[in-house]
Amino acid sequence: MPDTLIRTALPDDEEALNRIDRATWSTLHAVQPAPQPPYPPFFTDRFGPRDHLVAERDGVVVGYIRLGFPTSLLANAHVRQILGLAVADEARGGGVGRRLVRAAVDEARRQGARRITLRVLGHNTLARTLYASEGFVVEGVLPGEFFLDGSYVDDVLMGRVLI
Repeated sequence: MPDTLIRTALPDDEEALNRIDRATWSTLHAVQPAPQPPYPPFFTDRFGPRDHLVAERDGVVVGYIRLGFPTSLLANAHVRQILGLAVADEARGGGVGRRLVRAAVDEARRQGARRITLRVLGHNTLARTLYASEGFVVEGVLPGEFFLDGSYVDDVLMGRVLI
């Protein structure tokens, strides 16, 4: 198993991250329609390279996690939220997702956050199991919040304290 480096994203990572996003798209975790050409840029004014940690193996980006603020309100500036996680198919099952989650928790702490939260679709049992094993607990459920592939799917809110 090759070593995995976790680092802050660089502007040059954009093409690789966009490719991972397109290749891993699924209603298991996505509520937006499948990406279609022309593909929008991965980095935006809202989420740039500094908001992403990437996993790299042998010089190839194989995953990312997006970390940001859940709102723009000063009253919850002490909270960070995981706003996206994707691992390339060829790197799945090797602990890349776990390493990215741990790195996001560490980065949130480094930024002075007291809590970290996320939202995950109720039918995404693999992701929910990963988050729970890393100390995240279910803090709320929005039943039937999304209609995907002909079924209503819960939106599960999870979080953990960092202090």
